[in-house]
Amino acid sequence: MKPHDPVRRPPHRRNRGLLATLVLALLTLITACSGSAGAASSGTPGVLTIGMTAADIPNLDTVLAGGQGYEGYRFVGNQLYDSLTKWDLKQGDQTPKIIPGLATSWNVDATKTRWTFHLREGVKFSDGTPFDADAVIFNLDRYKNPKSPQYDATVAAQAGLLGAGIKSYKKIGAGTVEIDTNGVWSHLLEDIEFLYMASPTAVTKYGKDYNQHPSGTGPFVFKSLTRGQQVTFTANKDYWNGAPKIDQLVLKAMPDVSARLAALRSGEVNWIEAPNPDDLKGLESGGYQVLTNSYDHIWPWIFDLTKKPLNDPRVRRALNLAIDRETMTKTLLQGTADPAYQTAPKASAAYDAANDTFRDNPAEARKLLAEAGVPNGFTMTVSYPTSGSGNMQPGPMNQELQSDLAKIGVKVELKPIEWAAMLTDFGGGKIPDGADAVNISLTFIQESFWGLAFGTGGAVNVGHYSNPKVDALLAQAQHELDHTKRYAIYSRITKLVDADAPWLDVVNDRNPRALAPGVKGFVEPKSWFVDLTTVSVG
Repeated sequence: MKPHDPVRRPPHRRNRGLLATLVLALLTLITACSGSAGAASSGTPGVLTIGMTAADIPNLDTVLAGGQGYEGYRFVGNQLYDSLTKWDLKQGDQTPKIIPGLATSWNVDATKTRWTFHLREGVKFSDGTPFDADAVIFNLDRYKNPKSPQYDATVAAQAGLLGAGIKSYKKIGAGTVEIDTNGVWSHLLEDIEFLYMASPTAVTKYGKDYNQHPSGTGPFVFKSLTRGQQVTFTANKDYWNGAPKIDQLVLKAMPDVSARLAALRSGEVNWIEAPNPDDLKGLESGGYQVLTNSYDHIWPWIFDLTKKPLNDPRVRRALNLAIDRETMTKTLLQGTADPAYQTAPKASAAYDAANDTFRDNPAEARKLLAEAGVPNGFTMTVSYPTSGSGNMQPGPMNQELQSDLAKIGVKVELKPIEWAAMLTDFGGGKIPDGADAVNISLTFIQESFWGLAFGTGGAVNVGHYSNPKVDALLAQAQHELDHTKRYAIYSRITKLVDADAPWLDVVNDRNPRALAPGVKGFVEPKSWFVDLTTVSVG
């Protein structure tokens, strides 16, 4: 890729440009001759069909939906299930806060370690069985208690980080449960948002086949699945928080961005995730809705600090100064992302503009490399996902970084990895394929991630970063229940981390998606997640 190419497309798209033009012209002719409105086609009334970036349909068993990243939680976990807490996703002006879910309220005692949750009455699972304190205990046992008959090791492993703060729990009454934490656990309410409640009856009845017969209390109900292709949900007309306005939700696995675009234009789907920025103007002129909003997202490289010369902070700072974030966001991504000048995302409460650290300064980058003893640069490898939740346009973006770093003598070998395989390695604390760095989309929306990523020995601290001052601040944040004060601590952590530069901070995504004209009522939140109950399809 040429470093000053004004329109950066993946090589295969440039090579197939003429074919794409002919195909588009043919589609336009067909729709015109059939009397349809082309871009105005929104599919079957009452049916919302979404083209996801995932390479496979997320697992339908509670937290296992996260096997496809946060997109799995976004479109499967949060649609089939509820948790005791939830995010406020009905507005798009502020970063969502935690609000009551299956628990209507909660309180914590003077020790800050015992939480009492008061449960919502009259809620039923989609199989008709009641949600109550017994159901909560059943699910927590499934996640946490190896001695219980419903314990599932695979489910427990996925939920391990989510439930790490839970020490014990018990039923107080039919509508109340009590949770004791492992010391003060300031972000318990955020963590348990992902601990979905499944029907005890369905789990017991179907056992290991439960994921083929899921039953939750969420806004949608499972209907059918074609593995690797699509899953269909129907609206839960008795949903406690207001029934969805659509009749049916269809989710399609479409990891290829060109395939998603073609599906939207043909009417196969009426919503696509992460359209190619090159296509946005054409979509808008064709009557499609293109929506963006900032959210808690960072697109970095994580360096392996055990490898030379990346063990030298001067080298890591040099790499951060060598990349042109502004050109990437304006030209390649065409406004669908913001430059990341620090680790804390712009939409995070931890963001403080005073902490902005990294700007494009190749001359200073070369000076730092010389001071570190590598004046002529070096060679490194980077593993990156080919698609997946929050990963944007990983191929072209990494190629642009490769070009930027080559200007200061750093030769980068890119190693593409399938998304699910990357998540497995990353969750296991490893950089995939033994590379010197890994590119992966990340978020701090789950607060425990600050410690998991930057704490010494953190579960996903794959770069082996360690700073005693950061560890001390993480411990302080763990004990601070006041949200504003806690995020002020995360801002201080950001400043220390960026001084050490264990990551290459690149961009913050703005979460672009394209909707057909007939899709109405959707609110684009400042979040990875969405509320589909407000959506209608004409």
